[in-house]
Amino acid sequence: MSDAQRAPWRIQGRTGEWEVVIGLEVHAQVTSRAKLFSGASAEYGAAPNAHVSFVDAAFPGMLPVINGECVAQAVRTGLALGATVNRWSRFDRKNYFYADLPAGYQISQYQHPVIGEALVEVPLEDGSSVTIGLERIHLEQDAGKSIHDAAADASLVDLNRAGVALMEIVSKPDMRSPAEAGAWVRHLRATMRYAGACDGNMEEGSMRADVNVSVRRPGGPLGTRCEIKNVNSVRFVQSAIDFEARRQVELLEAGEAIRQETRLFDPDRGETRALRSKEDAHDYRYFPDPDLPPLVLEDAFIEACRASLPEMPGAKRARYVEALGLTPYQAGVLTAEVETARWYEALLAEAARAQGVAESAVAAKCANFLITDLFGGLNRLGRDLADSPVTPAQGAELLALQTDGTLSGPLAKQVFEAMLETGRDPSAIVEERGLRQVTDTAAIGEAIAAVLAANPDKVAEYKAGKDKLMGFFVGQVMKAMGGKASPGVVNELLKSALG
Repeated sequence: MSDAQRAPWRIQGRTGEWEVVIGLEVHAQVTSRAKLFSGASAEYGAAPNAHVSFVDAAFPGMLPVINGECVAQAVRTGLALGATVNRWSRFDRKNYFYADLPAGYQISQYQHPVIGEALVEVPLEDGSSVTIGLERIHLEQDAGKSIHDAAADASLVDLNRAGVALMEIVSKPDMRSPAEAGAWVRHLRATMRYAGACDGNMEEGSMRADVNVSVRRPGGPLGTRCEIKNVNSVRFVQSAIDFEARRQVELLEAGEAIRQETRLFDPDRGETRALRSKEDAHDYRYFPDPDLPPLVLEDAFIEACRASLPEMPGAKRARYVEALGLTPYQAGVLTAEVETARWYEALLAEAARAQGVAESAVAAKCANFLITDLFGGLNRLGRDLADSPVTPAQGAELLALQTDGTLSGPLAKQVFEAMLETGRDPSAIVEERGLRQVTDTAAIGEAIAAVLAANPDKVAEYKAGKDKLMGFFVGQVMKAMGGKASPGVVNELLKSALG
């Protein structure tokens, strides 16, 4: 979608409209057992300084050795986004001092990243999409963690995270609204989860975003940007952009200049605040790391990475719409998270097998069950799909019991609620609670006769032309039979009796 095609997100100031320009640098922790340049564990949640090697602690004479799996994960991510894979890349030293950066520099990639440019189509919540430029993906090592509230008179340092592999995914300044920035983060997270390159857990810090925001008059030259560091949720990314853009507009309209600086987002107050002046690249004194040779990738390695990729979200969405007949909305919901897509496809395969039909014949029913019934039930329980008491096989069995007439819609809802509560198979619940649908025409006919005999005035009104009373009669018969009567049989016999 071009700028001209976008629904503009503008800030109305005292002096006219302003446009926001956004670029994101997303830091994603690479899925790997070991760190980028050492064999120390990269597992999250260990006791402080339990996963620290001599390399991570920057002991003299310790040499880094590249972790090939981390390189493969970066290449897989680049391929999944349709980006250029650079067969020659290089690691540099980025020099700055933090107490939790033992070497006094970070090993990163600057001018020669492993992954180059791409144009990425990103789905938006309204069903449209926007094209966002990917500038680069480079590998780098993470710093440690300073802990300021564990001791009254000192700050402590935990180096477990030091040396953990990160991918920094840098966009072009192509986003024009908080919604587009949120969609970009969600798309990156989904893509990396599908590829298995990052778990995308923003709460644990395995994925976080640095948000660059500037404002300008619509279509004018770029303004001075401010960077908001380490934002750890999609909602906070969007809130930070909204506040920061409005802050900059207020300053400019008051005749003040925007200072290029690094800021933090306070989620409790919903505002950004200054942290430090923003460094330029020359402030870091980059130079090639003398301990690491250039990274040279062979075609066979790249093709092996490509072959290991599963079907990506975009391709899966298109297949769900074209081959399975789902709506774009359904396809979007089902492919937003890899866990949801896997659950749906397991349900679809089980349902098709149980009913002896093609997957396309039950695709819509399976989608409705997962999106409406299961997601609704899990929300009430405060649980997620990974913790669902209902399995795909049980969901397929429930749908089959509806299809073969064992359960009516209302009875199926009763059985489903029992499944959520107990985790038991639907057939067992049906037998135990006697919830099988009644199709016995004699029994239903007796109930109809009793209802008509008890409501002669309503019968007369119906025969006089008040057709809407059919719903009343159906409801009374279903009530008399405890909701177990087949609605189809009830309707057929009622029409005959009243005709």
